[in-house]
Amino acid sequence: MELQSQNINWFPGHMAKAERMIKENLSLCDAAAEIIDARIPKSSRNPDIDELVGDKPRLIIMNRADLADSDITALWRKHFESGGIKVIETDSKSGSGVSSFVPAVREILSDKLKRNEEKGINMTLRVMILGIPNVGKSTFINRVAKKKAAGTGDRPGLTRGKQWINIDRSLDLLDTPGILWPKFEDKETGLMLAVTNAIKSEILDTTAVGADFILKLSSLYPERLKERYKIEAEDGESGYALLEKAAAKRGFLVSKGEYDIDRMALTLLKEFQDGKLGRLSLERP
Repeated sequence: MELQSQNINWFPGHMAKAERMIKENLSLCDAAAEIIDARIPKSSRNPDIDELVGDKPRLIIMNRADLADSDITALWRKHFESGGIKVIETDSKSGSGVSSFVPAVREILSDKLKRNEEKGINMTLRVMILGIPNVGKSTFINRVAKKKAAGTGDRPGLTRGKQWINIDRSLDLLDTPGILWPKFEDKETGLMLAVTNAIKSEILDTTAVGADFILKLSSLYPERLKERYKIEAEDGESGYALLEKAAAKRGFLVSKGEYDIDRMALTLLKEFQDGKLGRLSLERP
């Protein structure tokens, strides 16, 4: 990979505060729903969340499923469900799949609902919403709430504090800031988070990210590179060389005979994030 082999720290003060807030408020909630990016189900799951949530009933929301390879998503769904975690697939921008959220919550809390019914208690269920930055959490909440209840944007770390959001008389959601783990040593995880815009672009070199990403695409989806950029990877070819070939096809010139791979890297990442490369899944279970 082209990215430098180093530990990268991205744990600003508000993320440390967010983790403390989650620990302090989890006891107020009946269940936890974790939103992940369906294109990178492994890298978009904060490994600390398993420990934070403990034995609370769990729900995984595979968001941006419309941008992911449906066959690979089905494998991830089977993987998570084999571990006893309920899974739903959504596209929070269009609202697809969001209507399955409330029934899924009632399913994972069916035992509690049954006990309450036997006691004649009609209590509001409380669910904590968790997820790394920029995974579509706020957009999802607004869809479920059918109103603008949470702030949205394409900048990582937009949500800073907790917020209770009433869905109906039977359900409240606790929106929490997106939290990442303190550092990563796995370059692959860093790449996945960078290409999906889960971490700020200035943390890693964009051209290096683009070089790694185009190399990964040449392995997983060579036909997409051929369709979109009219290029094919040769054995042993570097990511930078592939960027140069794509830049040449796009006519991205710096000067005569020199191609703008920086611009090509930015274009590649933007087109992936906008879904212009088709439905891609970058991780396998």
